[in-house]
Amino acid sequence: MSKGREKHQARLNELSLFGKDLARRSGRKCELCEASGVALKVVEVEPAPKEPDFNYCVFICDSCDDQLRSPKRRDHNHWRCLAQSVWSETPAIQALSIWLVRQIPEDWATDTVEMLFADEHVMQWADTINFDGK
Repeated sequence: MSKGREKHQARLNELSLFGKDLARRSGRKCELCEASGVALKVVEVEPAPKEPDFNYCVFICDSCDDQLRSPKRRDHNHWRCLAQSVWSETPAIQALSIWLVRQIPEDWATDTVEMLFADEHVMQWADTINFDGK
């Protein structure tokens, strides 16, 4: 196994340790679309610190993860949930939600962006996120 792959796998293993705490925080629901009864995964919100950090993680379903990483396959109707998650009190969820809603060329998304009010740190974080092409 290559060193890069080993480092990546080690990071994923460290992130998986946050699963129990993320399940508790999320109420075992996707932190973006609130889907329940589905498999959830730990996803780091970039730019992540050198060491894995719980505060940079979200717990999301496969549908959200797939669409997050594949912009051409995004179902804009699925993302209507962002009108709620942009108001999350968890900065990682809020920053990711803001970043995503800005990507959607729909009237409801534009309205959501226009109503947004978030902490300066969260807005700056949302400006630096990039999942496209990952």
